Amino acid sequence: MGTPPEPAMLRRSQRSTRRLPRRAAIGRRSFAATTRALEELADAGAQVSVHVMDLDTGTQVLAGDDHVTLPIAGLGVVPLLIEVAARFEAGTLDPLEIVDRSETDDVTGSGLWRSLRAPALPLVDLAVLAATAGDPLAVNILLDQVGHHRVRDRIESLGLERTAVLDRFRDVRGPDDAPHVAVGTTRELANLFSALVNSTAVDAAVSAQVAEWLSLNHDLSLVAASTGLDPFAHDHDAHGLLFINKTGRDRGVRAEAGVLAGPRSGVAYAMIVGFDDLSIAHRLRAHDAFRVLGVELMEYAH
Repeated sequence: MGTPPEPAMLRRSQRSTRRLPRRAAIGRRSFAATTRALEELADAGAQVSVHVMDLDTGTQVLAGDDHVTLPIAGLGVVPLLIEVAARFEAGTLDPLEIVDRSETDDVTGSGLWRSLRAPALPLVDLAVLAATAGDPLAVNILLDQVGHHRVRDRIESLGLERTAVLDRFRDVRGPDDAPHVAVGTTRELANLFSALVNSTAVDAAVSAQVAEWLSLNHDLSLVAASTGLDPFAHDHDAHGLLFINKTGRDRGVRAEAGVLAGPRSGVAYAMIVGFDDLSIAHRLRAHDAFRVLGVELMEYAH
């Protein structure tokens, strides 16, 4: 690889007439289309944040409000999975311990386990369900098993100062509940995924286990839509793409972080968009911005 491109910087516009600065390198690696898509969302009142870093050099190649803490919904599962894997590795949690789903409150809005006949599963299978489908029952039971305080301690040990798992999944959030499942910044999330593939998230064994779980994720509808990967079998791509990711979705929240590596280079990325979910059109505009980023990540890596 040659000299890495100069970082592209984004900052939310305070006035609709102000355009965000574009300092990316001209050409295939400029991320100009992503910058433009996020400018348009920000001008329409959305909260946008993005961070992309080169895996080989650690160089920041795109950033915009990446220090701002925003809701990330199910993307907060990643630090939980790191704590679960660390405890499996340490022998303080038995991966084959069977847990019954009746031990946690029902969450009916999403998930796979609620539709399965098996009333009980081993913890390691719950980790797979949490990684691949963001299954809320699986996540809630794992959170109960390891303890919320231990996840908080793990987040601190990973050096994440603006990322937090605030609560479990719930059908209804009352006035006494945390307003969000999790919050974080794109800078910290991109760095966390970089640590996973570089075997520095806790240690090599834990990093490899969590990366393996995340490589099975089925939600390839946002950034990953531009990769052409099979959502159900993309851990061994015939064209040499390495891809792991996790998404987060809630009303008016779309978030994704991951790693994309190809024959040319590799990147760790994270993007969060908070928007008024007033119509399908509002939602699709947010989704389109993720797919634009996916196209430019593919150009960068492949």
